[in-house]
Amino acid sequence: MISGLIKKSRLHEIVIQRYKIFTDALNIVNCGSKKMNEMKKISALVLTLFLLSCGNDNNPNNCNFLLDVGVNLNVNLNLPQFSQLQFTGNSVRVEGQGNGGIILFSSSGTLLAWDGADPNVAISSCSILEINGPIARSTCEDANEYNLLTGQIIGNNPQPCTLKAYRVDNLGNNQFLVSNF
Repeated sequence: MISGLIKKSRLHEIVIQRYKIFTDALNIVNCGSKKMNEMKKISALVLTLFLLSCGNDNNPNNCNFLLDVGVNLNVNLNLPQFSQLQFTGNSVRVEGQGNGGIILFSSSGTLLAWDGADPNVAISSCSILEINGPIARSTCEDANEYNLLTGQIIGNNPQPCTLKAYRVDNLGNNQFLVSNF
């Protein structure tokens, strides 16, 4: 927050400096007419607004490693491959959906769906998350770990991105629709 204020005050100083240079240049060409003075004021205002509107967004934490792929998955908890999701705290990986498969996690009668790829690492073989109980872990050098209940990163390795969540609709009768629509 303080660095943002410092950057803004530095930008403010630059704008004021450029405004003074611009108005000094206009004063050199001063013809003494009212129309010219009005034009100088308007020009100075437009230039100031233009300079203030310029921004520098060099934030490298843009969470763009995962593609926005279409997801449409029907989950029936009565089928053997999904039956363990009837119990809180269990998880299942479904391949062939999302960027790195989809991780389904059961929490108190609710089903959560996360992309199975680490959102803080470019897609590779090590960015596919491994499931260990309520934790998903990347095998990349960073070894990012995520809480499957919240999608948040855990541990002392701060990263900007959380797990990519998918929408889960309860269709009734232990059936769910996972999508990104």
